[in-house]
Amino acid sequence: RKRIKEKARRRLREFDVEDKFSRLPLRKASVLLPLLVREGKLHLLLTVRSMQLRRSPGEVCFPGGKSEATDKDEIDTALREAKEEVGLQPEKVEVICRLVPGIDKMNHLVTPVVAFIEDTFQAIPNPDEVSDVFVVPLEYFIKPLNYKTLPYKTSSGYLSWMHCFTYDDHERKRSYRIWGLTAHFAVFLALVIFGKRPTFEVNYDLENLISSSENNFMDLYASLYERKKSNL
Repeated sequence: RKRIKEKARRRLREFDVEDKFSRLPLRKASVLLPLLVREGKLHLLLTVRSMQLRRSPGEVCFPGGKSEATDKDEIDTALREAKEEVGLQPEKVEVICRLVPGIDKMNHLVTPVVAFIEDTFQAIPNPDEVSDVFVVPLEYFIKPLNYKTLPYKTSSGYLSWMHCFTYDDHERKRSYRIWGLTAHFAVFLALVIFGKRPTFEVNYDLENLISSSENNFMDLYASLYERKKSNL
């Protein structure tokens, strides 16, 4: 377990963007990407949004949400939200890094914060926000059994495609659909840690993953900025 964690830590620290994108003039949000080691493999913890929520009810996501005035930074936001949603105590979290952000459909700048949590962690879902909590082997996001791409239009109007995974949890006899920004972050995390080519197409230069991911993000941000200008 120690060796698996140490190898992942080393890879992740190479990709830490720290606060490089924090000054962009977009509203801020953060998600926590909680990694744990089970049966000698890295797993990723995910949640299912409560059906009572107005936005994206029943969808799979990471613990997270919008930044509040009392949050010092993106890490603070992710830890606060994870505590509120699944009862994860901040002192039980080993934060490793922040990865290249994404932009959600509400045009929030969403920063993924990667951390290790204990494999014994028992989630206490807040029923107002979370209906289920589950884990997926991280390797599933580069070697899936059930995968397709979905076309979608970005908020700036250009047509792109997104990853869509179906994960069958045999223990719980449930299937989970993981797509959108959540799938995007999970795929990038798996690419960073494993350094392997996935079994499907990705729009990164895998030989230059750091610069390629940052360039992709800045292209997305620029297209959003152009649309804002044209709406003025």
